[in-house]
Amino acid sequence: MTRPMLNQREAAAACGVSRSTIRRRREAGDLPGSVEDPARGWMIPVDALLAAGFRLNAPAPPDSETSPAAEASAEPDVGQDAAALRAELARMNAEHALALAEARYGQKLAEAEAEHLRRELVARGEHIADLQRAVAALTPAPERPALAPPAVPGQSQAETGEPESGHRKRWWG
Repeated sequence: MTRPMLNQREAAAACGVSRSTIRRRREAGDLPGSVEDPARGWMIPVDALLAAGFRLNAPAPPDSETSPAAEASAEPDVGQDAAALRAELARMNAEHALALAEARYGQKLAEAEAEHLRRELVARGEHIADLQRAVAALTPAPERPALAPPAVPGQSQAETGEPESGHRKRWWG
């Protein structure tokens, strides 16, 4: 029974190391039986990984411990760093877009509230003007004399307050 073969990416993921570590070990001859497949790239037998000291599906060792695989991969993996930075950039872009959308929504709410308050202010101003006109209509003007009460038949002129001349003044002249 033969074990399966993994491409470099799959082997790196299964062993918990970087792709460059698998590539360097393959190029150094530590992974015998590796063949290049035109469709999938370099295929590495699982037996060769185990013989080279890799553990499949094992958790990564702590940072303080050094294993042969970790020593071989002392060089930082630029591909993983770039992927991590791209993921962080995408997360920050999403957060920025969300914050921008929230700000625009808040602006629209504030504009709607301001318009509502303007309409209320105009309505209140009209109501105040109506009340002022009503108060002015109910208040006698200081320059207008009080009107004489209407004449009652059988009263004397002294009682009614009309002039002694016997005739009324005409308002038209």
